[in-house]
Amino acid sequence: MKIALPSPRALALLRPTAESARPLFARAPKRWQRWSPYVVTGIFVVILMPTSIAVLTNDYKAGGWAGALGVAQTVPLLLAVTRPVRAWLIIFSADVLGAILLIHADTARRPWPWTAAVIVGYLVLMACLGLREKTRTLVAVWLVTGAAGVVLGADAPAGATSTQVVLFVLAGVVLALTGALRSRGEAERLLAEQETISEAERAQRTLLEERARIARELHDVVAHHMSVITVQADSAPYRLTGLDDAARGEFESIASSARESLSEMRRLLAVLRSEGSGEEGGERAPQPGVDRLQQLVEATVRAGLPARLSLAAELPALPPAVDLSAYRIVQEALANVVRHAPGAGTRVSVTCDDRYLTVLVVNGPAAGRTSPLEGSGTGHGLVGMRERVRLTGGYLDTGPLPDGGFRVAARLPLDPPSVPDSLPEDAS
Repeated sequence: MKIALPSPRALALLRPTAESARPLFARAPKRWQRWSPYVVTGIFVVILMPTSIAVLTNDYKAGGWAGALGVAQTVPLLLAVTRPVRAWLIIFSADVLGAILLIHADTARRPWPWTAAVIVGYLVLMACLGLREKTRTLVAVWLVTGAAGVVLGADAPAGATSTQVVLFVLAGVVLALTGALRSRGEAERLLAEQETISEAERAQRTLLEERARIARELHDVVAHHMSVITVQADSAPYRLTGLDDAARGEFESIASSARESLSEMRRLLAVLRSEGSGEEGGERAPQPGVDRLQQLVEATVRAGLPARLSLAAELPALPPAVDLSAYRIVQEALANVVRHAPGAGTRVSVTCDDRYLTVLVVNGPAAGRTSPLEGSGTGHGLVGMRERVRLTGGYLDTGPLPDGGFRVAARLPLDPPSVPDSLPEDAS
């Protein structure tokens, strides 16, 4: 009898991939789940091997071939946990060889070419394949199995009960079900990975947008001082009498350098506003500070959030970066309360000592059963707070409260460190 061997193209489809080296359920969270495939296949081997040997010896009178065939048709199931394609090659070859050897055995009214033990073991193997391999590999295995049954059935012994159709149909059903489970699990895994990547990209985009905004506001602060330097340097020769030519030239050089620096910053600001934020004109209003917190809180109260402001009676002249950062931190904290805990009582406190300006925003749980405007927080607003506090060299503490509220506390030094050449690369 001639058995058609798989073509080179079919063998290429059956070639194991790097992913095939990963055991079944290797990503399961619990240890017993990762070991369960070995236990299940081991149980089938322990049951099927002696059963197959006994059936081949007693029913088919296979003689000395019974033991070797029984081992070759069952033991490789253990390999199917990690190398299902290789296990299939071994078991399929042993099954075909066994069918050939049984042609002249006592097969009257007995299953042929696949015995009952062969069918059960083969279906277990198909389940391992379906949970691991790609669809094209499963189709190739199924077609090769059917082709082998057709070829063997052409020379079936008289009186034997044909089983090639039974195995072909059952193998197709098992492969379809397990392949669908594998495809669904793979799709869910890829979706979870994509959601993680998207969340990281959103956080990075938020960070970059906040840094661009800080850079724009920093420009406005620095530009004010540079403009003052320019005006003072230009007017110095007219305000101060008795200046020699060297002093006049020095003031002209200072004014020229200041004007050049202003021009460079304005060009940089134009890039940030056009590419970073999509604004054409940019923000041209004066930057807000602590003196406008009362207006901010009143606007929040009108929006339906019961908020109270406790502001120190006398505040010293704050550095522009600290003044602006304090306002933005309170603004973002109140916005977070509106989004995530609407109706929650909120207290805003701004105090100052000789070294630090302390900003504290505390809110309670959402009032009643009011639904939040956003179901879950991404924490992107906290990224901007941390960036601003790092810029001033201060400290930020945020976190939930035992009663279900939230706290934002920032300490901003009144003598902030010098601004670095570039913003930090991460926000910790």
